[in-house]
Amino acid sequence: MDKTVPPGAAILLDFIRETEVGRSDRASYDVIYANKQGKLKQPLTTMNYGDVVDEQRKWSKNHGSSAAGAYQFMRATLIGLAKEIPSISGTDIFTPDLQDRLGYHLLKRRGYEEFVTGKITLVDFARRLAMEWASFPVLADCKGSHRFINRGMSFYAGDGVNKALVKSEKVEAVLRQVLATARRPVDIQPVPESVEVDPPPAPASKSRGIAALILAALAAAGAWFASVPCNLFGAFCG
Repeated sequence: MDKTVPPGAAILLDFIRETEVGRSDRASYDVIYANKQGKLKQPLTTMNYGDVVDEQRKWSKNHGSSAAGAYQFMRATLIGLAKEIPSISGTDIFTPDLQDRLGYHLLKRRGYEEFVTGKITLVDFARRLAMEWASFPVLADCKGSHRFINRGMSFYAGDGVNKALVKSEKVEAVLRQVLATARRPVDIQPVPESVEVDPPPAPASKSRGIAALILAALAAAGAWFASVPCNLFGAFCG
């Protein structure tokens, strides 16, 4: 998983990848619709973005859908993402990390940030996910793309192609895990308490230092005079 994808979103993308293509390993990033990736001239993850979009036109005709990659991006979806994300270039290689970033952008487009901040409900977010990924079920009865649908059905039920591939209860459990992970407080390292250090002793003033030197000199001179014989100066001692 690309390191720029936050933990909660990474859990959801792993689940989407496994639901959409039936696997969550490295090879899942090379899958195209109906597992026809073996017919490609080169692995999907070695192609550049522009070439993938160009080839998808053929896949729609030959395989029935242009869905490509770990998150089964439709051709129209990739074209739209390239317009929404300025950093994407047609020469970018369609790597797993790039696909993860694109998948995360789709989550945000469908309300991921509003979901984790409590602005939309779990049921509402699940319906939005089902609108993006046809293998996902809605969690409550609602109007689908083609007719009124019940809980557990694909949003696109009735088109003769799509159906939900995972149980509603599983989706609810994963979304609760995503919510708990996304709202988990970030560990902050405590700031160590400052160590108090005794201030260095104040230096003696210059005048006090000079006075001490004079006193020491006088004491030394007095001791010297005391040791000199009295008659050296013609004085009588005694």
